[in-house]
Amino acid sequence: MHISLTPELEARIKAKVDSGLYNNASEVIRESLRFVETHEAWINELKLAKLREQLQVGMVQLDQGDGIRVDSKAGLDDLFDDLKA
Repeated sequence: MHISLTPELEARIKAKVDSGLYNNASEVIRESLRFVETHEAWINELKLAKLREQLQVGMVQLDQGDGIRVDSKAGLDDLFDDLKA
C-alpha cells in the first residue's frame, strides 16, 4: 500500500519516531488508526445515548397523552413536511 502525506504530516510522524515512542512510521500510523477507531466508537456511543434519551422523553410524552395520532402514510408525510418547515 502506498499513501501520500503532506510534508507537515510526514514531519509529525518523523517527530514521533524521533521521540523514541515508536520504532518506525508504520507504528505511528497503526496507533493513529486505532485512535480513530476508538474515537469513532466513542462518538457512536454518545449518539446512541442521546437517541435513547430522546426516545425516553418521547415515551413519557406519549404516556401523558401528548402524542399526535397519524392514521395513514399521507398523514405521516404531512407530519414530516410540517416538521421540516
